Amino acid sequence: MTTFDADGITLERVRENVWEITRDDGMRVPARVLASEALLEEISDDKTIQQLKNTAHLPGIQKQALCMPDGHQGYGFPVGGVAALDAEEGCISPGGVGYDINCGVRMMTTNLTYDDVDGREEELVDALFANIPSGLGGGGVVESGIDTVEAILDRGMEWALEEGYAVPADLDHCEDEGVRTDSDPSAVSQKAKDRGKNQIGSLGSGNHFLEVQRVTDVFRGDVADAYGLAEEQIVVLIHTGSRGLGHQVCTDYLRRIEQEHGDMLAELPDKELAAAPAGSELAEEYYGAMCAAINFAWVNRQLIMHRTMEVFERVFDRSHEEMEMELLYDVAHNIAKKEEHTVEGEDRELYVHRKGATRAFPAGHPEVPAAYRDVGQPVIIPGSMGAGSFVLRGGEHSMAETFGSTAHGAGRVMSRTQAKNEFWGGDVQDGLRDQDRIYVKAQSGATVAEEAPGVYKDVDEVVRVSDELGIGDKVARTFPVCNIKG
Repeated sequence: MTTFDADGITLERVRENVWEITRDDGMRVPARVLASEALLEEISDDKTIQQLKNTAHLPGIQKQALCMPDGHQGYGFPVGGVAALDAEEGCISPGGVGYDINCGVRMMTTNLTYDDVDGREEELVDALFANIPSGLGGGGVVESGIDTVEAILDRGMEWALEEGYAVPADLDHCEDEGVRTDSDPSAVSQKAKDRGKNQIGSLGSGNHFLEVQRVTDVFRGDVADAYGLAEEQIVVLIHTGSRGLGHQVCTDYLRRIEQEHGDMLAELPDKELAAAPAGSELAEEYYGAMCAAINFAWVNRQLIMHRTMEVFERVFDRSHEEMEMELLYDVAHNIAKKEEHTVEGEDRELYVHRKGATRAFPAGHPEVPAAYRDVGQPVIIPGSMGAGSFVLRGGEHSMAETFGSTAHGAGRVMSRTQAKNEFWGGDVQDGLRDQDRIYVKAQSGATVAEEAPGVYKDVDEVVRVSDELGIGDKVARTFPVCNIKG
């Protein structure tokens, strides 16, 4: 097959797993989808391809608008979208980051094996659910005043270290060492701070979760060794973001962009792409506020990890040091950052928007933590709660092909409304427990139905495409043991 038609748009095959929409009126660059034919079929009837094409209209966009293998319809940008916009002559788009700023994942390793957990899954899932705040609204590991929120917005993981919730190695194993120094807490509204003050250390709802997993497969032994991973080992995966604070930051700045930069908005094919021109006061304020929300999300995940250690200590009656509970890596997948990339032989500073996409820097890149620089940055790809997840490493072609990016998960094939019509939460829980020995606990059956395994793409196929393109290489696979959700 040399062409593929989706929603009235023709994609031309560039090479295996790479499809391109040729520039037409208004598009400043071509648009590319990185996917197999099977993955393309799953997005052919929704707005994913149209949203990607729309993204190519943004001022200052470089090379191509990109959609990763897990792409699906989103808000403005498709989820799985990557766009690099010139930081001097382009723009920055809140829709290219999303409402859940720095939604991301972290993986914690242990020296426990599956034999240590086998038969105690129900005890463990009950203890985690009782002690890790989840669901809509307030409730967190730390409930405090605005002064604490502002300190977190300003210093990120450095605050967690100072307060005893982190150790230095946690910062070493976090994207950007857990601190965006460009943050500006004064650019975050009082309403956003009020929403965040009682949510520090909480999962929230939707697709956010904490999952205890076992490593089932190792594909690259040398890299797995560097990451501290081995077969049958127990690991913990945490997926959440900046909660109500980040949502409010996005809402605030979308409204201001509509009011202050309506001229740019009028030139774009979709108002959800609302963007502030690079160099404008509003662009600088949004960037500072977004970086502050990024810091909040890193601390949020750190506090959940801290509480998880305490739960494991009680359940297994030994210290977290004895269990060697350590952070492997924390990486964002809803973010826009100033990064330097080579475009047409010239190094340029770009706002790299990753909307449901993961940074995937290769071995040798100076921003990869020193512990992993020889093998490449860890990339964590959650699957569904019935299909397992993957650990990848940044691939050698990622910088040239995707501005150092790859997929962020399995990607949805079904809306939440459709999922609740198709699945019954109790049946999903019973099936996972009885057939696969996966114990799931959630605030409501509706949440389980919305996140049923059948709602997601085949994560194996997503990862296969990433691996074959050399943007994210398979290192290890994990499988769920127990899972808590909002």
